[in-house]
Amino acid sequence: MSLTWVESAGGPLLVAPKSQLSHWGGSTDDDGPVETWGDYGRACSVQGYIGLVAIGDQHALVLGDEPASTTYLPAERLFLRWAAAYSESELVAAAKRALRSHVQWDEDEDLVWDVHEPIVIFDSAWPGSEIEPGNHLLIDLEPGRYRVRATYLKDQDNWMILVQLQPTTNSASTS
Repeated sequence: MSLTWVESAGGPLLVAPKSQLSHWGGSTDDDGPVETWGDYGRACSVQGYIGLVAIGDQHALVLGDEPASTTYLPAERLFLRWAAAYSESELVAAAKRALRSHVQWDEDEDLVWDVHEPIVIFDSAWPGSEIEPGNHLLIDLEPGRYRVRATYLKDQDNWMILVQLQPTTNSASTS
């Protein structure tokens, strides 16, 4: 198994609508408090594992809390964030086992996100018009409204953050 993993230089990852990438400025300053660092500062201000920020006329999903390497498992509609594991295959298997055993989602990590088009996950410090080569992932997600839930799980050898997208309707809505 060889998945594409997106890395962060230390801050949150952003999952943004592809057509809105040019509206993301990334980090524009590093002298003052992080909240003043442009769009990157807005992403950093998200508390917890997930949150939404405006990007153009839509919203992007922020994957926050830890700068964990992240991939997407399309069959599960799951962002898998690697906190600790011996191997990719063990981590993926542990995540799938957790989903089958009815994950206990964190009740504070639950939101609704409207998706209108393919999305791109990348390091939020980078401008959307200049995404870091080789460190992003295009996801062709079905347009619609999604319930986004997150939790932190660990078993003996695998620690992970799970962020699942659960469709709530078949038609796209406005954000």
